[in-house]
Amino acid sequence: MALKATIFKAALQIADMDRNRYADHALTVARHPSENDERLMVRLLAFALNVPADDHGGALQFTRGLSDADEPALWQLDLTGRLMHWIEVGQPDERRIAKACGRADRVTVYAFSSSAPIWWAGIEAKVGKLRNLEVWQLPAEQTQALATLAERSMQLQVTVQEGQIWMGHAEHTLEIDPKAFKRAA
Repeated sequence: MALKATIFKAALQIADMDRNRYADHALTVARHPSENDERLMVRLLAFALNVPADDHGGALQFTRGLSDADEPALWQLDLTGRLMHWIEVGQPDERRIAKACGRADRVTVYAFSSSAPIWWAGIEAKVGKLRNLEVWQLPAEQTQALATLAERSMQLQVTVQEGQIWMGHAEHTLEIDPKAFKRAA
């Protein structure tokens, strides 16, 4: 018998002073049976860091991700169905990244394990010239701490100021210090 996804509800309050975005989002996120709490929380963080100010250009959506090899963790499609933004979580191979860069206007990757620098060193020469690619490393110890915030029903606050990120709830807040491996040209 196949295992089913676990449903998480997140009330996300975002105060992104770097992008001048302030909004509340009620999210329902399915966690694939093979996904852990750390990856789930990185997907929520990726949503908070990339959600557009409004849906006029299309909404940022969680996809089937791990259940469908042709979809990223999140994407933004415009109102005509054109792929605006492809967001990966983890360490995709260079073929997947190149394919995404060919399909989407913008591609962002959030690598979060301790092996991320080794992964990046191995693919940097192959994907470094892709102009619409941005790659970020989220420190493993910080994303592992994010996993402690995961609950089936969450009320989370995300604050972004001068590149620093704070994510938490009423009792506990964590600081996340992302490092850019590559910025879009």
